[in-house]
Amino acid sequence: MKDFLRYKRSLIFYLLLFFTIPVLAQFAPAAGVQGTTAIHKDSSIFVNWATGCTIVIGQEDISNPFSVTASAGDSSMAIGSPGNGIVSLGDGGEAILSFERFIKNGPGWDFAIFENAFTDTFLELGFVEVSSNGTDFFRFPTSSFTQDSIQIDAFGAVDPTNINNLAGKYRANFGTPFDLEELINEPNLDINSISHVKIIDVIGSIDSNFCNYDQYLNKINDPFPTPFPSSGFDLDAVGVINQGPMNIILENSTNILDNFRIINGTVVFDLKSVQKPGYKAEIFDLTGKIIFQKNYKYNLEATQNIDVQSFKNGIYLLNISTQSQSITRKFVLKQ
Repeated sequence: MKDFLRYKRSLIFYLLLFFTIPVLAQFAPAAGVQGTTAIHKDSSIFVNWATGCTIVIGQEDISNPFSVTASAGDSSMAIGSPGNGIVSLGDGGEAILSFERFIKNGPGWDFAIFENAFTDTFLELGFVEVSSNGTDFFRFPTSSFTQDSIQIDAFGAVDPTNINNLAGKYRANFGTPFDLEELINEPNLDINSISHVKIIDVIGSIDSNFCNYDQYLNKINDPFPTPFPSSGFDLDAVGVINQGPMNIILENSTNILDNFRIINGTVVFDLKSVQKPGYKAEIFDLTGKIIFQKNYKYNLEATQNIDVQSFKNGIYLLNISTQSQSITRKFVLKQ
């Protein structure tokens, strides 16, 4: 009888142990491995790419109060398909992408985000949010089952099967896809008219003073610190898979550049606030060649002008950058 009771207690113990230990889901593996969700940049599934980008850059090392901001690339490099360079967001930095047409909720994946990780495990991650009005953003629920007791160092590894719904899951040239169906219950979001996609760098520190959390309040552990000009999430491109009909999409209302237009061979725009000590204006052609570049000093006048009468007809990108923000506009010149 005693042996039976001992056996019964042991059985109950092991059953309780089994059912109370959380079973961690294994998410999709690296690009090229069976079961991956990675999408190559040359896939015919992509029907369009981001046409506008604004960025707010974070520090190279947020744990160092004297750290400078990241400085690799600029917002124009996130426009179009992958391969035009990257822009590094720095710790906690963010980019907001806009599009020629709305992204809509269709069958399967709806868009994908490209980072430039050089291996399958050196992964710098980012939160992803979307908006249908350019103001209210809603985040995809994230999962990170990477251990959070030992800090992953600047060149450490992250297993992609431990993370889900975080941009940067896959190596360069392979996009991490997102399905708007996951946000169908958000009452203030129209998942068939997504105008903006926001990527926010995950601060990969496990220090509670700086760390970010997933939907289960797990600390998200990724390479940290990365005190380099290319610190943080390195945004390459955002590809559209399901898009709606042509629409005029208003840029985010918090942008520094407003009322952009072309009048008689002159690019005209307003700065919403006076920029001190100044700002830099650059115009690129679609090959990435700089056609115009000028540093502007402090100016009381909000309206600014750039003479483009000498430019050939074609498509150009205007980038305006200050110490903390950068914004890009595409324009077509037909004279």
